[in-house]
Amino acid sequence: MPLLLPVLLAALLFSIGIYGVLARRNAILVLMAVELMLNAVNLNLVAFDVWLRDRLLAGQVFTLFVITIAAAEIGLGLAIILLVFRNRATAALDELRDLREQDLAPAGRLGESGTDGGTEPAVTS
Repeated sequence: MPLLLPVLLAALLFSIGIYGVLARRNAILVLMAVELMLNAVNLNLVAFDVWLRDRLLAGQVFTLFVITIAAAEIGLGLAIILLVFRNRATAALDELRDLREQDLAPAGRLGESGTDGGTEPAVTS
């Protein structure tokens, strides 16, 4: 079996996964892109295992470990995304820059800008 075809397919899948991680705004789509990248790595592991004719089948064993870790990662990632969606009502990554609660400043509290809270809103850090 020629090694070039699986390696090119894995490179294409990994490139699509990188694009998905960098360009997507939805957290679930980012997780899907990470899974695509892990599957590209699995394809490379199996292709090189077959090409090298390893008696221990190390590439296939590593592939099973990667699949197991990916299943745990997607389960934990989806659980976190569902909890954030329940609290914030959004799964957009741009709106989830920080995970702390929104601080509602009282009307008479001094902000960092030095105003008394009359015309400018107080800046909280």
